[in-house]
Amino acid sequence: MSDQPDGLDYASSGVDIDLEGASVASLVGALSRSVRVAGTPGAPVDLPGGFGGLIEFGDNLLALATDGVGSKLQIASMMNHWSGVGIDCMAMNVNDLLCVGAEPIAFVDYIAVPKPDPEQHAAIGASLAEACRIARVTLAGGETASLPGIVTELDLSGTALGWLPKGAAITGANIGAGDVMIGLPASGVHSNGFSLVRKVVELSGLSYTDSAPFDTDYPGRDIIRMGDGDITLGEVLLNPTRIYVDPVTDLIDACRAGNGPCPADALHGICHVTGGGLSNLLRLHDSLGWHIENPLPTLPEFDWIQSTGGISDREMARTFNLGMGMVLVVDSVHANTVCEWVTSRLEGTQVVGEVRDHGHKVTHCNSDIVFEHY
Repeated sequence: MSDQPDGLDYASSGVDIDLEGASVASLVGALSRSVRVAGTPGAPVDLPGGFGGLIEFGDNLLALATDGVGSKLQIASMMNHWSGVGIDCMAMNVNDLLCVGAEPIAFVDYIAVPKPDPEQHAAIGASLAEACRIARVTLAGGETASLPGIVTELDLSGTALGWLPKGAAITGANIGAGDVMIGLPASGVHSNGFSLVRKVVELSGLSYTDSAPFDTDYPGRDIIRMGDGDITLGEVLLNPTRIYVDPVTDLIDACRAGNGPCPADALHGICHVTGGGLSNLLRLHDSLGWHIENPLPTLPEFDWIQSTGGISDREMARTFNLGMGMVLVVDSVHANTVCEWVTSRLEGTQVVGEVRDHGHKVTHCNSDIVFEHY
């Protein structure tokens, strides 16, 4: 990995993660509490971390998450390759629901365009249908808005609904020093950091339709193709975000039913590694720290992005998943059995580190990678 001081970073490509965090905090601070009172349907349930929102609903809780595909859509537009973007949109939402212990059950989408295009919409519809199949959810509705003068190209976002039994939320509150971190492999860049990705591609002088300038053969994943011949740079970058419903929902259900690899209360936390990279771990607990000693292998596209852009190790780990899209935090007594169970469903899963009482920070076997705030 590179540590060049004068290379690119996410802020120079137009996205300042720290500024976004401050802006979100300002927005949240200005919001009022729900008018729904505790004990009634729709009343809010406090949940640290912010991976999803919980509300009361009788003997159960409902969970909601909303997100979009982001500037990855600009590459899809350049290549007229839409078969993965619906999966991206679904994944960015349902994966967040998994982090609170919820089973995703329904989804609605929102598409904004400067001008309707039936062929484009049909391709996105097919992608959303495939996403529903993978995530095991119902597409319960959606909205398409034509907004000439407001949007200049297609934007796609959505909202996912999930449920879980009351009292069964996975909040991170039970995380303790010595807990083990199990990393689940990513399928690619997923759906964040693309402002920086596009800047790197521009710097490289390559076209998205050129053959990928790195080895695209990687165990445990397939690239969605546009045609025959060499796999292109654009095809690798557009490979959709992995949806982790299988195996994570099945793991949670089996543990709650008493026939899984561990008791349900041994699953202490789940982290979706999205924007902010490894710093997302800090969202799970307000005082404990995280140490990654045995990281998952870095996907080849990340090595190329880093070397081409001269990006530092810390900036890469702050911006991208680097090959690990989700982390399970498990009681150390059951970590090996949980890891074996998940590996049987998802090749490449492995123990990556542990929770430490060394302050509220993320540390790494690479000493340059340290995060003390999300």
